Amino acid sequence: MEEKRKTRRLKEENKISLTVIENKKHHHLREKKFHSHSIDISRSGARIHSGVLLPVDTRVSIKMTLKAMGKMVTTVGKVKWIRGSIFKDRSYEAGVEFVCISSESIRELECYINRGACLNS
Repeated sequence: MEEKRKTRRLKEENKISLTVIENKKHHHLREKKFHSHSIDISRSGARIHSGVLLPVDTRVSIKMTLKAMGKMVTTVGKVKWIRGSIFKDRSYEAGVEFVCISSESIRELECYINRGACLNS
């Protein structure tokens, strides 16, 4: 199968805090805050594991702690896909594309994914 991703992805868990900032169809989710973790990450998005069902097109504010670097990255993401109840504990996986991310946060993610290649620059 041909790889469709444009950027390298690192499979590693990181703690994240999510706040739903926009969901046009499910208003009860607006401003909902919860903690979760990423399953993998790239400079353009992340796959997250969550106990909350996040419908496609939901916009979320993301605060992610890059554990190997001890740094916090903040961005806004948009849910692109969801796999529901794939775990016995009624949790979900969601693919989130970063849609509003600073160049500094992109640089931090690139450093993290490449394991600190640019930490000393």
